[in-house]
Amino acid sequence: MTDVRASGAVTGTGVRSRPRAALPALCATQITSWGIVYYAFPVLNPQITASTGWSSSATTAAFSGALLISAVTGIPVGRVLDRQGPRAVMTTGSVLGVIAVLAIASAPNLIAFTAAWLLAGVAMAATFYQPAFAALTRWWGSDRIRALTIVTLAGGLASTAFAPLTATLAEHLSWRSTYAILALILALVTIPAHAFALRGRWPPAPASPSQRDAPSGAVTRSRPFLMLAAALTLNSFAMYAVVIALVPLLIARGASPTAAAWALGLGGAGQTLGRTLYAALASRTGVTTRTVALIMLGGTTTAAFAMVSGPFPLLVGIAVAAGMVRGNLTLLQATAVTDRWGTTDYGRLSGLLAAPATIASALAPFAGAALAGPLGGYPSLFAVLALASAAAALLVLGS
Repeated sequence: MTDVRASGAVTGTGVRSRPRAALPALCATQITSWGIVYYAFPVLNPQITASTGWSSSATTAAFSGALLISAVTGIPVGRVLDRQGPRAVMTTGSVLGVIAVLAIASAPNLIAFTAAWLLAGVAMAATFYQPAFAALTRWWGSDRIRALTIVTLAGGLASTAFAPLTATLAEHLSWRSTYAILALILALVTIPAHAFALRGRWPPAPASPSQRDAPSGAVTRSRPFLMLAAALTLNSFAMYAVVIALVPLLIARGASPTAAAWALGLGGAGQTLGRTLYAALASRTGVTTRTVALIMLGGTTTAAFAMVSGPFPLLVGIAVAAGMVRGNLTLLQATAVTDRWGTTDYGRLSGLLAAPATIASALAPFAGAALAGPLGGYPSLFAVLALASAAAALLVLGS
């Protein structure tokens, strides 16, 4: 694979194009958006199914549908980002996210619940990491790894902050009231932050010599791109199935729902810790080496969940270690395009690379819940997911 940095590709623009408030604003909005639109669901789902009588498979399918919509929507969103920048996209996404969470909270039946989650999927595509990464990659240029690290350090705290908060609210309120309060927080934090902090000039993307020789269409048809997309897709399936299945795994091993939510939250703290190490890792390894290493480390932590039944503090330690790997994998995906093909058409290429991985992450919660029974429980599911990560590492080596 071509490392564009080594080839001398131009990858950024001047400091004057950066809006000063963008970085802290994106830190705050990533914590809040991921914490409410994504991480609240695995905490509240047991209460949702218990109070409504809807099956866990049905509610998880609605959540998976949101992720599928996010994957499909992410491709045109990427094109808009390349042309116009993040302000309008992310502000609109924030408004849609608030509407979607309120609709989830008030859904009178499963059909309305599912429709609300599909709307949430559009909001995810416009507010989660992909648009934030596109903004930082263009505005920060050659200093992008530092900016991406800071934002993903903050984003890693989403589960740490909101899984316990959601669990605490749910102990005293219904799941509907909990989601309504979370929607208010989402509105207060994300709408003004995106509307007012992302007003900087959107500079044109610099072209690199390697990209003039290989247009984006040729890149997307190349073996390295296709193999990398396949590897990230398989690994995303494993990684997100682990995230959503962690709470029921820990409950099955004797933890209370609140304790399991705290373990999930501490895994988010692990993501933050892990991301502090990525810049050093990137400076000392090639793109293929670190991709294979991180995927294999993720599979190792998944296998550890399958084999270790306790005590609970040890399981929490594994959750933190798994979070550290996930944190690095997030940055790995954020820099995958620029490390290989530069920044021109970043939004489009990143959207195309992320789409199958996002679809896999969408299917993972539903597939994980569906497979746990036939496989004999969550430990067996985690063993299968560890094998999926190993297969993903082999695909990277084959690229």
